[in-house]
Amino acid sequence: MFFFTIRRVIASVFVLLASSFLVFALCAASFDPLSKYYTQNPRPPESFFENLREQLGLNDNFFVRYWNWLSGALTGNFGETINGTPVSEQLGGRLLVTGRMILLAIIIAVVLAVVVGVVGAVRQYKPSDYAFTFLAYLLIALPTFWFAAILKEFVAGGVNDVFGKQVLFTIGEETPGLSLYASGWELWSDRLGHLVLPTVSLALLSFAAWSRFQRSAMLDVLGSDYMRLARAKGLPYRRVVMKHGLRNALIPLTTVVALGIGTLFGGAVITEQVFVWHGMGEYLIQNGIGQNDINVVLGWLLVSAVFVVVFNLVADVLYAVLDPRIRLS
Repeated sequence: MFFFTIRRVIASVFVLLASSFLVFALCAASFDPLSKYYTQNPRPPESFFENLREQLGLNDNFFVRYWNWLSGALTGNFGETINGTPVSEQLGGRLLVTGRMILLAIIIAVVLAVVVGVVGAVRQYKPSDYAFTFLAYLLIALPTFWFAAILKEFVAGGVNDVFGKQVLFTIGEETPGLSLYASGWELWSDRLGHLVLPTVSLALLSFAAWSRFQRSAMLDVLGSDYMRLARAKGLPYRRVVMKHGLRNALIPLTTVVALGIGTLFGGAVITEQVFVWHGMGEYLIQNGIGQNDINVVLGWLLVSAVFVVVFNLVADVLYAVLDPRIRLS
């Protein structure tokens, strides 16, 4: 198990290096840091552009620029924004905001996908299976922004009316200024109230697709020879399903979840716009793409790539835990 994990870690490092190269190449071809000066009236003289190119290192060849950026990124230095603010300082705080939403959404989506997928497979073609199938396809068909807007417009108001006070919040990740005088449970309960709807929006849309994979994998396992053999030996059906079937059926879901992290980041960008969260999504749209700031976009894409690679590494390790034969591959 130890050497299996080491091999996967080394492979992940090479994947991350390749990802960083592709990210830098795409951004270098798509963004021009000098573009905002071209439309100024009067237009700056050519000497201004030459000095700025030299200052930003744009006169260096592509590989020198890539190495300078990568060596800085490895030490946590993602360069500066067009306003002169270090990207790492802004990106770190926004990552904490988005990270708690994504991690909680993953946990909720995985738990729901496993439960719904197993119930749907065990009770195939029963009313509960049809109900879960209808719900899953309905959620898959809904656009992210529209589903988030429905939760914001109708669910929040209904829940708040039931409790007679504002329990669920629809704007921001915490009440503005509350952290200046509040602490402990008062502060965390406020953040929890802001966290519920964006997390539910992100989790349910992911759970819908993941539950279909879990149901399909569970159906394949239930029809396998070793499951029938376990039943023939007299083992209780519940024990056969939970101990022997579910463990093997989790392997395909692990793959889907690991590959879906990138999709979650994309969904988080839209969700943050709907709920006005000041996280990585807003940072990418407003500070990166909106201001044509290549360092912001590079930092965002690299952090996203790290998350995808890390979760795929975790998935590889979980494969070996769920099926020991994989360790020998």
